[in-house]
Amino acid sequence: MEMYSGHINKLIEELSALPGIGSKSAQRLAFHLINMPEDKVKRLAKTMVEAKENVRYCSGCYTLTDKEVCPICSNQKRNRRLIMVVENSRDLAAYEKTGKYEGVYHVLHGAISPMLGIGPSDIKLKELLQRLQEDVDEVIIATNSSLEGETTAMYISKLIKPLGVKVTRIASGVPVGGDLEYIDEVTLLRALEGRIEL
Repeated sequence: MEMYSGHINKLIEELSALPGIGSKSAQRLAFHLINMPEDKVKRLAKTMVEAKENVRYCSGCYTLTDKEVCPICSNQKRNRRLIMVVENSRDLAAYEKTGKYEGVYHVLHGAISPMLGIGPSDIKLKELLQRLQEDVDEVIIATNSSLEGETTAMYISKLIKPLGVKVTRIASGVPVGGDLEYIDEVTLLRALEGRIEL
């Protein structure tokens, strides 16, 4: 038996399809949205549509941005000879919060996972290799310490080492199976400072 009318059920269904939103959270969000003033709901909807239409990949590091080049890549003070490879834009943001990393990034938008059918051609590896045609001293691999992250790190290391570029991996301190976006800044900083060469 349905408890709510069609529009409410549809809203709950759409919200529960979002990552990290279960049915109870979706219900709470749906009723919150319904009870919000109409102008605020329209502003939220407009903001979501504008973000979807205008956000793209940075032409430098492939993070999400609404400009051709993201603020990090356009910052002339950043060390372009040092590239940190991360799985997604949330991981980039986590490292930026430390305020200590002065290089640039490369966002893969995923990790190699044969079980899920994600191979090297499904993430931004070709673009990383193109960036290495410029003067690069070191590539820091900061993928998650999951099986997929470790697989990706080893694959990248094997690709890059023949090019004569130093390849390092973030050190322990990041728990195995942990996602970078949920780790505090101090732990991330220790992992960055204690990185090792692969």
